[in-house]
Amino acid sequence: MRSALLLGLLLLISTLAFSQSKYRRAVAKPGDGVNTLLYRNGLNPSQHLRQFQQLNRANLTKRNGLIIGRTYLLPHRSAPKVAARKPAARSTASRTAASHGLSTTPMLPSKLFGPKYSPVPVRDRALRGAVYYLSPGHAGPDPGAIGQYGTYKLAEDEYAYDVTIRLARVLMEHGATVYMMVQDPNDGIRDESVLKMDYDELTYPQQRIPLSQLGRLRQRMTQVNKLYARHKGAYQRLLSLHVDSRSAGQNIDVFFYHHQNSQAGLRLAKNIHKVFTARYKRAQPTRPYKGNVSVRSSLYEVRTSHAPAVFMELGNIRNSKDQRRFVVADNRQALANWIYEGLLADYTGR
Repeated sequence: MRSALLLGLLLLISTLAFSQSKYRRAVAKPGDGVNTLLYRNGLNPSQHLRQFQQLNRANLTKRNGLIIGRTYLLPHRSAPKVAARKPAARSTASRTAASHGLSTTPMLPSKLFGPKYSPVPVRDRALRGAVYYLSPGHAGPDPGAIGQYGTYKLAEDEYAYDVTIRLARVLMEHGATVYMMVQDPNDGIRDESVLKMDYDELTYPQQRIPLSQLGRLRQRMTQVNKLYARHKGAYQRLLSLHVDSRSAGQNIDVFFYHHQNSQAGLRLAKNIHKVFTARYKRAQPTRPYKGNVSVRSSLYEVRTSHAPAVFMELGNIRNSKDQRRFVVADNRQALANWIYEGLLADYTGR
């Protein structure tokens, strides 16, 4: 009798182990939420969230959050699949533009993301109808702030651009129309720690960037406001991403600025800030998050944009702790993912 019970128990254990071995696995990275983890692995949360929670109940927090560095089982893909349909005809941006009666020329050709990150799969339509103007700081003849990283120099425009182009890709995955107001013809999304400086960026659509700061900003915002008029009636937002330069000893968090007369800009900034506050609390529970939302109406892009705008400072490129936020590719992706979550919350809650 005892032998029969032991044999049955061993069979049960082996069956459970075998069933778990059939599932794919994924490690939670800094900045991941459950939705982000699922999307990154080709799964739609609306179809797979409940099964994911059941599979990983013992490895989730009390609020069903992820624990960074822990390995999670992924539900099996099932029809309808989340991945982009084959053949991929037009980009998400093209389809959204067509819904507004606009030209169906893609706003962002896949090659802009580089060979590793193109084409861009359309995972869902959560942001369908939303139009985003993404403006990474400086570029062209102006690299912006410079930080010293060992024997290397880190340029603000390269890191602001990499976070921004990653954000563009995530937004397109979820059905948004996206304009990169600065475009580099050959960089793409880069996973290196030290991003090589170059000066070949262009202002959308194909304009050489002037050396003058005022000329550069005027050029960029003229294009944004022309596009804003074309998309009249749509939900439209401008995000300007920068990297700060302060004393090398000053570690700073991500800050958000908006125009004093823009309630939509204030709400957008608060929605992104809320995500960052929650993510920092999970990733660094012993360190309070000090980034905040404040008025900065004098900023040229914030002041002249017809679309509600948020200007973001992502960290201090001269500070060794903040530099880790930029030189680790996963951290740059986490910044993009967190911004996306805030944008999604703003769009769905409008």
